[in-house]
Amino acid sequence: MLSVTLNKRRDGFGLRVAFDAPTPGVVALFGRSGCGKSTTIDLIAGLLEPDEGRISLDGVVLLDTADRASVPAERRRIGYVFQDSRLFPHFNVNSNLRYGLKRARGVQQRIGFEEVVALLGLGALLGRRPNQLSGGERQRVALGRALLSQPQLLLLDEPLASLDAARRDEVLPYFEALRDRLSIPMIYVSHQFDEVLRLATHVVLLDAGKVVAQGSPAEISLQPELRAIVGPEAVGAVLDGRITAVDPQRNLADLQLGAGTLRISARDAQVGSTVRVQLLARDIILATEPPTSLSVRTAIEGDVESITDDEDDARLVRVDVGGASVLARVTAAAVDALRLQRGTHVWVLIKAVSMRGHTFTAPATTPVS
Repeated sequence: MLSVTLNKRRDGFGLRVAFDAPTPGVVALFGRSGCGKSTTIDLIAGLLEPDEGRISLDGVVLLDTADRASVPAERRRIGYVFQDSRLFPHFNVNSNLRYGLKRARGVQQRIGFEEVVALLGLGALLGRRPNQLSGGERQRVALGRALLSQPQLLLLDEPLASLDAARRDEVLPYFEALRDRLSIPMIYVSHQFDEVLRLATHVVLLDAGKVVAQGSPAEISLQPELRAIVGPEAVGAVLDGRITAVDPQRNLADLQLGAGTLRISARDAQVGSTVRVQLLARDIILATEPPTSLSVRTAIEGDVESITDDEDDARLVRVDVGGASVLARVTAAAVDALRLQRGTHVWVLIKAVSMRGHTFTAPATTPVS
């Protein structure tokens, strides 16, 4: 378990953060720029001193101001990857990586040089210097160097913020591999919710220096505090499901979600694997009768859990589809016409094409609904 309680006033900004997250896993600190994400991990790393607080990792206390206990930053065994890679420009990739090993002298080695090189695909880069690397390659080297310091905790401060979309897509699979293959707890700072969707096992939502919500990605996706940050167009339920059948010729797969099955676009999907999917509320259609003669091929039955006001006279309808929840944005007039209320039985209609860009490999340890 990672347990963090921190208070800090700095340059007129007040930070009051408290969260607990299971380990191993990826804790995503998510929120607008300036909400306190980077300050939080600087405090965890020991680069800043809190006014008061306590940090413990798997039973080991790193900080407890009440007992005047604080492990120095260099002894906390925390790896830190910044927005810019901060590689040594006069070292090649091999030497930059081995600098991480030097920092771990006297510490039991849990991950070796060859394993890191293979995991991050760095074999062809070892002889190059940082100025000969792309932005994505530099971040992979920085990540490798941090891993070779044998950290008990890995901090990642918006490591993809300086990359364009293509480079981000190049690097994200390596973070997924790191999450699934190594048992190193990570804290991942981001203001891009798609990164959180792909990587997080636990989300801490920050606003103006305070934790306004925390929980699994599925739980956070349903919170109004998230909608206030990401905007109405990005509102939608996040669910993890299991692949039950594949159609390789059409690159389609059947994904079990709750008591229903969703047909998704999924290249190279394997039966039994877990997939995380975001169902945007704007893409969901509700029906109160079994749908017929429609081009939409996916219909999941469920029951209305709640109806809340949304922007522009719209309503957000939350539907239980058998152990999982989805959100649909409909007009107030549609709510009245369909006589929707708590307990109404409905069919949730989802276009397979709407899944493009919204399906990700789910964490291997994530429970499936």
